[in-house]
Amino acid sequence: MQVLSPIYEKQFSNNSYGFRPRRSAHQALNQCKDHITAGYKYAVDIDLDKFFDTVNQSKLIEVLSRTVQDGRVISLIHKYLNAGVVVRNKFEETKEGVPQGGPLSPLLSNIMLNELDTELEIRRHRFVRYADDLVILCSIRRSAERTLTNIIPFIENKLFLKVNTEKTVVAYISNIKFLGYSFYVHNKEGRLRLHPKTITKMKARIKELTSRSNGCGDARRKETLRQYITGWVNYFKLADMKSLLPKVDEWYRRRLRMIIWKQWKRIRTRLRYLMKLGIEKHKAWEYANTRKSYWRTANSPILTRTIGNDRLKLAGYIFFTDFYRYVNGIN
Repeated sequence: MQVLSPIYEKQFSNNSYGFRPRRSAHQALNQCKDHITAGYKYAVDIDLDKFFDTVNQSKLIEVLSRTVQDGRVISLIHKYLNAGVVVRNKFEETKEGVPQGGPLSPLLSNIMLNELDTELEIRRHRFVRYADDLVILCSIRRSAERTLTNIIPFIENKLFLKVNTEKTVVAYISNIKFLGYSFYVHNKEGRLRLHPKTITKMKARIKELTSRSNGCGDARRKETLRQYITGWVNYFKLADMKSLLPKVDEWYRRRLRMIIWKQWKRIRTRLRYLMKLGIEKHKAWEYANTRKSYWRTANSPILTRTIGNDRLKLAGYIFFTDFYRYVNGIN
């Protein structure tokens, strides 16, 4: 990979961003924004069905042989492709595809899909590709539909790859998902926002990390949440979500209060902590004896006041809105 990568980097398209040095998903997304701002608002969202598992090895070797003249190197790569993999302690043959997780696989996938990049450039299409995620941008829907009809035969008959026709669509840019993002137009400028599935997936992960029964101690929970939130925000920081994140944080803080309330399991423990946090004894006693559910109690005025936002921050919890503002330099 270290030897072949510099050789092939000279051949790769400027519209390809995945698994390449000094290139990133954020650059791919900004390129999409530029095309949308230029008026290309209809997308051909192509889904290659199980790409890494279905690469035609004979075609890949043929493409490699055009550049790599040393037969020993080609033979070595062929052996690598046919070496097989161990899945759940069971050996499986690999007569097709490239083994996922191998150091050479990302480069081989780019070499294969560079054939598609070259064809799209010959046809003068505006497109962005990140690994096997490909979006072609067109100015009108009819042009996008024609592009899809014309490019599928090349992918299937020339490259011997499979197109998932159920997931491959022609749509307005706001209705597609690319690298977890979606797009919209504001004042004739292409902008980025989160795709609904991304939000659903994020909330499911937070729900898992703040489960009352996942066995995590406080220190481990705080660290895991910190790692997840900082990583998530750093990746999705390009999206416009200033109005979304406060709502997410409100829901997230309620889940934290629910955990804390469960930890104060006994009535006398609840009474002691509520009084310590400034609640009068008779009110604290009334709340300590509540029969309401953990989730409902977590949204009560008593808990939102005693376990407020600042107190949770002091306890070491990090929140989406604060970190989003920090990474984007927003006061």
